[in-house]
Amino acid sequence: MKKGLLVLFGTVIATTLILTACGNKQSSDTSKQQVLTVATDAEMATLSTTKYSDTTSLEALQNTFEGLYRFNSSNKPVLAGASSVSVSSDEKTYTFTLRKNAKWSNGDAVTAQDYVFAWRKMVDPSSASPNSQRFASIKNGDAIAAGKLSADKLGIKALSTYKLQVTLESPISYFSELMTGAPFYPQDEKIVKKYGSQYGTSAAKTVFNGPFVVTNWNGTNLKWNYVKNSKYWDKKAITLKKVKVQVVKDSSTAANLYQTNKLDYAMLTTDYIKQYQKTAGFHSKTIPLIGYLSFNTHRQTTANVHFRKAIALAYNKNSLVKNVLHAGSALNGIVPKDFAFNTKTGDDYRKDAGNMSTYNLKEAKKQWAEAKKELGKQKISIELLTSDTTDSKQIGEYLQSQLETNLPGLSVSLRSIPLKSRLAATTDYDFDIVYGTWQPDYADPVNFISDGGQYHLSDDYNNSNFRSLLNKAATTYATNPTKRWSTLIKAEKQLITTDTFTAPVYQGGMSYLLKNKVKGLQISPYGTVLFYRNVHIK
Repeated sequence: MKKGLLVLFGTVIATTLILTACGNKQSSDTSKQQVLTVATDAEMATLSTTKYSDTTSLEALQNTFEGLYRFNSSNKPVLAGASSVSVSSDEKTYTFTLRKNAKWSNGDAVTAQDYVFAWRKMVDPSSASPNSQRFASIKNGDAIAAGKLSADKLGIKALSTYKLQVTLESPISYFSELMTGAPFYPQDEKIVKKYGSQYGTSAAKTVFNGPFVVTNWNGTNLKWNYVKNSKYWDKKAITLKKVKVQVVKDSSTAANLYQTNKLDYAMLTTDYIKQYQKTAGFHSKTIPLIGYLSFNTHRQTTANVHFRKAIALAYNKNSLVKNVLHAGSALNGIVPKDFAFNTKTGDDYRKDAGNMSTYNLKEAKKQWAEAKKELGKQKISIELLTSDTTDSKQIGEYLQSQLETNLPGLSVSLRSIPLKSRLAATTDYDFDIVYGTWQPDYADPVNFISDGGQYHLSDDYNNSNFRSLLNKAATTYATNPTKRWSTLIKAEKQLITTDTFTAPVYQGGMSYLLKNKVKGLQISPYGTVLFYRNVHIK
């Protein structure tokens, strides 16, 4: 997906109050208005479900669009845009009946063809979607993405206006979870064709079918709103009237706003976790968000496997977590711990797979010597690209120090730029090494192994053994949990240990402050994305 998914902050409109009576009045007014103000640490890149690759955009999409399924208040997938579904005996064909009262925010009906149009666009190579690999489980998804078949061969068909048929390559146990993801949302074909390449570049050039709509976003500004969607089929279930969003990249500002009662929700980063651990409303948990490094294999230095291995083994992950992040844990494979469990044994995948890329200075220096020999250089300079958020810059500085200290002759320069620019640079191969974060869409190891935010994985990593193993896991062993599990472990080992296409860094921990008057705020089971659907202000 060629992206790094970044963490979010949140804030609520409030005025510093002096008199208790005024405070009570404000609380009552806030409850009546049902307006929440939140902040994010990165700008929004797009409102197109086929183009997003960042957390800010993902949060916007997941609150303003709706697919066949959504998460309920217990973070379990339930039918949403569909009112019913039937499954074939071989569990490969799903037939959905769509809600006839589901509308786009411009009044258009949400039809089966809107799903067909959006999904075909997603896998069409000409769209260059960063999320096309999510369709590997849909019939012909991989073949279409590889340019071997036309997009109309994808396993999705509009049987009638409100009847939709989806066909899989093989049965998958996580189908309903997969369908909650933004890549599987529909698009209003009429509107997309009207705006062409400009679709999703601003709120005015996008229509929505979820509980909220985006307003006041022109594509570059740092403030926008989520407003209750008057055309949403289940609008009676939505209490919150508006979410005001602004970009606040300085984490200390968000923390201070919370302390002065101008924030209802604030994500805490790095050093502020320690500072606010005893503050009322403090929460912390481990999440399946990962931090990682990706390499531009189109450049001579970073195309060298010994160079990549040297980099991956030369930074102390435990020290990073303990002294810089103050949350989370070291990540020694692309799949995080406590995320996916064997359906037959109940065992954690990461425990079964073991450590595949650890801090190992002796081996790092050995690989470094091989890299310099093959490249014919004793001194090598590379650039590390990060976004300009507080966490990303601090992690970049830490990695720079570790790599230059542990690999003699290596010079690392840092380039920290706004997320939208960083995503564009990565897509355009304008980088040597890029640091990013990513959070999954469903609880299965393949989500990380075949995607995981690894930039240009589908385009540039064509190891035949890796591809064969993924194919066997998806087909031959689809209904054999034990063999599928071991096959995925082999694929991850090929990717991370043998070829080091990606270098894992850490597994994230989420720490935040939340005011008691905000009820029903949900956090995605797979990361930091906030769901506003069930929020109400007490």
